[in-house]
Order: sequence, then C-alpha cells, then structure tokens
Amino acid sequence: MFALIIVTMTTTMITPTISKGKLKARMLEIFREIEAGGQEWIVTDNGKPVLKIVPITKKGTVDEVFGKYYGQVVYHEDINTPTTDDWEDA
Repeated sequence: MFALIIVTMTTTMITPTISKGKLKARMLEIFREIEAGGQEWIVTDNGKPVLKIVPITKKGTVDEVFGKYYGQVVYHEDINTPTTDDWEDA
C-alpha cells in the first residue's frame, strides 16, 4: 500500500491509498471505514492515482457559518444603493 502525504500549515496527514484490485476485494470494509472516520482514500491503477473517495459532509447553515459575525459588521451607507461614480477604464 502506498501513502500520499498532504502537508498543511499546521499538520501532516497521510491519505490512505489502495489499488483497484484490492479495493474490489475490500470495498465494503473501506466504505465503512470512510463513513466512520471521514478520511479520504486514493485509488491507484498501476501505482498511479486515478480516483479519490471522499465522504459527503453536511454543509453548515448560514447561521452556523456566519453566526459569530452577527452584530460585528458596520455599514457606513446603504449597501443596496447603486454606485453613481464613474469608473476609470482599467
């Protein structure tokens, strides 16, 4: 089994990889592992990455994503007023 290393600013994660043949034999097991742990898997064909299996995640609501910013944004004018100033050619 090969490992693809993803480097971020703060952590290093090893993404598991599996060949198409081994995936065919262990598909249910791998899918259950992805569902339980939420980690991506890379599928290879002759050692080359060809597929990425990614779990579906729940998207946050507007309140969950932006809720901490309510009351912190200051508008100095009506944001719906059209711009009347002419723009210079860029």
